[in-house]
Amino acid sequence: MTDVGDKWRAARSVMPPGHLDAAGCNVPSDQVLGAVVGHLHLERERGGYAAEPDLMAARSALAALVGAAPADVAFLESGTAATAALLGGWRLPLGGRVGFARTEYGSTLMLLRRLAEERGWILVELPVDDDSRLDLDGLRSRLAAGLDLVSVVHIASHRGVVQPAQEIGALCRAAGVSLVLDVCQSLGQVDVTGVGATAYVGTSRKWLAGPRGVGFLIVPGLTPEMDAAVPTLGGHTWAAARPSPQPGAIRYEGSEGAIAARFALGVAAGEHRPDLHMHLADLGRTARHILDGAGGWRVIEPLDEPSAIVTLTPPRGDSVADARTRAAEAGLLISSAPVARAPLDLGEPVLRVSPPPGTPTETLLKLARVLG
Repeated sequence: MTDVGDKWRAARSVMPPGHLDAAGCNVPSDQVLGAVVGHLHLERERGGYAAEPDLMAARSALAALVGAAPADVAFLESGTAATAALLGGWRLPLGGRVGFARTEYGSTLMLLRRLAEERGWILVELPVDDDSRLDLDGLRSRLAAGLDLVSVVHIASHRGVVQPAQEIGALCRAAGVSLVLDVCQSLGQVDVTGVGATAYVGTSRKWLAGPRGVGFLIVPGLTPEMDAAVPTLGGHTWAAARPSPQPGAIRYEGSEGAIAARFALGVAAGEHRPDLHMHLADLGRTARHILDGAGGWRVIEPLDEPSAIVTLTPPRGDSVADARTRAAEAGLLISSAPVARAPLDLGEPVLRVSPPPGTPTETLLKLARVLG
């Protein structure tokens, strides 16, 4: 383990043995756990509303990870809820053209199709290469042909390929087209600065290692056409008998929610160290080289892809479900991605391995033996 990996694990006095599912639900630090429990105690002692915390530090810590301002941050209950609030309230023109790739997350794809049916949006699939990486020349041509909005998943839940987000952001800005970047699997794992997206959608429980039950929107490119799908009293005011959104991303945020989790997410974001990015990329490369070919299993993404999400397809005679069962019996926690996770990009379920920082090489070798 590297020093950064050692320090990450040392901050967690209880670490599930064999944990290889950071992309599903990572392990919060003792400090994050203490922030949740401590605030719940305050709510019990003082009353929920009287114990309301100042979330400015939490907003600042999250905003800093993408180069935004604290007022650009809104808390919701999940990444999916954040996406629905953002896209559901976006007043694109009739016939508005929305670009997306086949790697789009299943629930977002369902939402886009429903909005297209109800609002007359036109969905435009963006070209990708054999690794499902967005083709930048193809994006350039689609932008030239006319798009109103582009939705990109930075790192997909089912495939550990890192999309060229900075280049995508530059192309969209040059064309004057809004970009929504899904950072659920990337924020905390890879560098997300310098993209200049209109909005970022994310969640707490994965690579940021925050608590479950809280997601977020970061909206540095807010325009008059953007509002929450459902107005709330916390994010809107009454003006001339009409609801008017508050300035900033607070318009997307409800005042009710898991407040302790929001507070603790800020603690997790504040703990994040950029040197984890290189460490996780090295872990992913190590895992791929160890696991590729074990028992006939094959890694999907390029072996040296700079991410810690590793996905594998089974050999004949084995299955994702059986491999997960064997791994569990050996004390290893891994997960899978069903076809519904990315119905346009997956033809069969895949096994997913996502080692958290500081994972010993021996744990990966043990998994290779299980697969074999």
